[in-house]
Amino acid sequence: MSKRLPISLVMIARNEGKRLPQSLGSVADWVAEIVVVINDCADDTEMVAKSFGAVVSEHPFQNLRDQKSVALGKATQPWILSLDADEVVSPELKTAIFRFMDNANDHVNGVWFSRRLWFMQRWIRHGDNYPDRVLRLFRNGEGRLGGTEEHDCFVVDGQTIRFTVDLLHYSHESISSHVGKINFFTDFFLQRAKQNGKKVSALSIVVHACWRFFRAYFLRLGILDGFPGFYLAYFSAFSTFIKYAKLYEYRNSAKE
Repeated sequence: MSKRLPISLVMIARNEGKRLPQSLGSVADWVAEIVVVINDCADDTEMVAKSFGAVVSEHPFQNLRDQKSVALGKATQPWILSLDADEVVSPELKTAIFRFMDNANDHVNGVWFSRRLWFMQRWIRHGDNYPDRVLRLFRNGEGRLGGTEEHDCFVVDGQTIRFTVDLLHYSHESISSHVGKINFFTDFFLQRAKQNGKKVSALSIVVHACWRFFRAYFLRLGILDGFPGFYLAYFSAFSTFIKYAKLYEYRNSAKE
């Protein structure tokens, strides 16, 4: 067994029993602590997490950001590594983390990774999905959750650095699971847009959607990822179209 680093791995999970072995298995033998917060699981998520030595607790789900804050508050080690159940620390990233922890880094409070997406049996290296930079390793007490309820991000006080190796992301098991997420994320957008009084027009819906496709497929070179690159750019445009169309529907219903 390799030496254990003073790191708390924190994760939230619901019905992730099938994916946890790959994710937790990539860190279980070298982090000092694993904290998993679960909610409403109908599978063996809790049992699988405990088999990797995790401290598991149940907490009612409100949104992604607040749920992760609960997990963050349970970490006891000097450093925190946050993973989703569909993310895996590659051997190269593990080596980079060990090298970072072995060196004197008193001036650094956080580390950014680039996430590399596995989709349609290939790695996606362009478009809106790469490099998908996320801050996931940070000093305990210096990081907190920011962003929105559905698109959370960690905010760290002080200096941060970026690794050149990737965090592996196995987000979409199939197109069906990918498409199934549209309502979850667009409904959060709609609620926030209602509160902010955001305006929308038919023309702006089209402009937003077309821009998302053009940016992902051409400006960010999604075209180089073959059909998966086209699909992801199109899906980005379509989900953008849906979220603004929902707002358009709401605004016009309110007028009536």
